[in-house]
Amino acid sequence: MKFLRNLLASILGTLVALGIIFMVFLIFIAFAGNQEAIIPVKDNSVLQISLSQPLKDYGGKYNFVDFEYKFENYDGLNNVIDAIHFAKEDDKIKGVSIYSKVFMGGTAQAKAIRDALADFKESGKFVYAYGDFYTQKDYYLASVADSVFLNPVGEMDFRGLSSEVLFFKDIQEKSGVKMEVIRHGKYKSAVEPFLADEMSEANREQISELLGSVWSSVKSDIASSRGISVAQLDAFADELAARTPQMALDNGFVDALMYHSDYEVMLKRAIGGNVLDDVEYVSVAEYAEHASKKKKSFGKDKIAVIYAQGEIGYGKGDDNIIGQGIMIEALKEARENEKVKAIVLRVDSPGGSALASDIIWNEIELTKAVKPVVVSMGNLAASGGYYIAAGGQRIFAEPSTITGSIGVFGVVPNVHELAERWGINAEQVNTNKQSTMYSLFEPMTEDFKKVTTEGIEQVYQTFLERVAEGRNMEVSEVDRIAQGRVWSGSEALEIGLVDEIGGLDDAVAYAAELVEVSDYAVRNYPEYEINLDKVFARFGLAQSKEDIIKEEIGAEAYQVYKKLKMMLQQKGIQARIPFEMYIQ
Repeated sequence: MKFLRNLLASILGTLVALGIIFMVFLIFIAFAGNQEAIIPVKDNSVLQISLSQPLKDYGGKYNFVDFEYKFENYDGLNNVIDAIHFAKEDDKIKGVSIYSKVFMGGTAQAKAIRDALADFKESGKFVYAYGDFYTQKDYYLASVADSVFLNPVGEMDFRGLSSEVLFFKDIQEKSGVKMEVIRHGKYKSAVEPFLADEMSEANREQISELLGSVWSSVKSDIASSRGISVAQLDAFADELAARTPQMALDNGFVDALMYHSDYEVMLKRAIGGNVLDDVEYVSVAEYAEHASKKKKSFGKDKIAVIYAQGEIGYGKGDDNIIGQGIMIEALKEARENEKVKAIVLRVDSPGGSALASDIIWNEIELTKAVKPVVVSMGNLAASGGYYIAAGGQRIFAEPSTITGSIGVFGVVPNVHELAERWGINAEQVNTNKQSTMYSLFEPMTEDFKKVTTEGIEQVYQTFLERVAEGRNMEVSEVDRIAQGRVWSGSEALEIGLVDEIGGLDDAVAYAAELVEVSDYAVRNYPEYEINLDKVFARFGLAQSKEDIIKEEIGAEAYQVYKKLKMMLQQKGIQARIPFEMYIQ
C-alpha cells in the first residue's frame, strides 16, 4: 500500500513538473513571438492613448536569470513619447484618440505627453479626447486635444489640488510601539507623522506653496488649450462648475456630450472611413513596439539615457528600487561605450538611502570626467533623488516636478512601552559600554541619540557640499534653501536648483549639442534582471503578496500599511522627500 502511495505521488509530482515546464515553454514562446514580430498597422488607423495602469518613466529592458533570454517592455513614458513622435510622420496613423480611464501617471508625466501631442498636432492630424468620466489629471491630459467629449451622463472632476498627510502619534501611544526620530531640517517632515498629531506650520507652508505652483502650471496649460482664463478656471474650481456634464459643456471644458458609439462615428468621419466599419485602433503600447522595430537609427553616435526610477535603496536594485549596483553598472557601461557621446540621467525618485545616494553620486562624478552628464527630472527628484542629480552639468525639470528636499533623518522602531505592558523584560550583557548601542526593548539612550545625531549632521553637511559644488553655490546659500524643503520645478528654477524648464527630449537635445552631434540614436539603460515568479505575475498566473493584501484590505488601507512598512524597513540615514503627497 505504501509502495502504491509513493508511486502515485511520484507520478503526480512528475506531471506537475511537466506542466510547469510546458507552461514555461509557452511563456517563452509568447515572449519570443512578441519580440520578433512587428505588429502590423493598417491604413487609416487611430493611435489610442488610454493609460490606466501605473506609468513608469522607463518601460525597461529585461534579462532572464533562469535562462538566457532578453526582452523589452514598451509601456513606459519613454515609449509613449516615442510612439507619438513616430506617429506624427506615419501616413497610416490619421489621428490620436485619448480615451480617459483614470490616468495613473504623475502630473509631470501628463505634461510630457501633452507636449508630445501638441507637437503631433503640427502635422495637421487630429487629436480627440473622450471620457465617460474625467479625473483632474485625465482632464489635464485631455485638454490638449482639438476637441474634448464627455459621456452625457458621465462625470468630471475639477476642484483644485489637495494633499492629505496621515499622523500616527496617538496610535503609537495607545499601542506602545513608537518610532524614535532624529532629523535635520525644519521642513524634513517625512517623520512628522510620528512626532505630532497635526501638521506643523512649516510643513503646511511648503505643501501649500508647492500645490500652488503645480496648480498654476496646470491651469496655465489648460487655459492655453481651452481658451479659458486662469482666473476663470479658479472660479470654476471653487464653484465645482464642471460637476455635471451640462455644466462642463456650458463652461467650455468640453465641446460636446455624446456616447462612445457616437464618438466612434465621428472618428470614422474624421479619417474618411465608412461609418459602418470598425475603427482601426492601435494601442500606444503596441504602436510603441512597432515604432521601435521600424524606426531607423540616425547615425552611429548614441546619447545614453539612464533611468533612475523608484526609491533609492542600498544594494543591487531592480526596476522598482534604485540600487547603487545597477546604477554603477549602467553608468560604467555607458561611459566605456565609444559610441555613446553623452549621457542623460533621468531621475524619478523620492530619495531613500543616503549612503546609496552618495555612492551613485560618486559614480556620476567619475562619469562626468569622461563624458557630459545632463539631468532630466520627472515627477520626483527629491532628497536622495536630488542628491544624485546635483552634479549634472545642466538640470532640466518640468514645472510640476517635485524636487529639493535637501535634508536627512534617521528613524528606528521602539517597543519598550508595549513590552512593559505585556510583561516582557529584555536584559543585555555587554563587554563594553556601547556594545548594545540600541535595543528595541529599551528607551533610546542619550549616547545613542548623540552618536546618531552626529551621523545625521555629517550626512547633511556632505549633502550641502555636494549641492554647492554641483550648483556653483556657497554652502550657506544652499543651507538657506535646504532644510528639507520641497520645491516645484518652477520654484527650483528661481532659486537655482535647476537650470531650465523642459522635458526629457529637451535634455537629450542639449546633451547632443554639448558634444556637437546631430545624427544620433538614443540608447536606454539599465537592463534589469527578471525571474519566473515575476513572469507568472505578468501573465496573470500568480498574484504578488502586495496584490493579495490590497485585495483583502482595500486600496486605502493598503496605502496606510505600505507607508508603515516603508518606514519600518528604512535602514541607515535617509535622504527622502519629507512627505508622501498624492495630488488629486
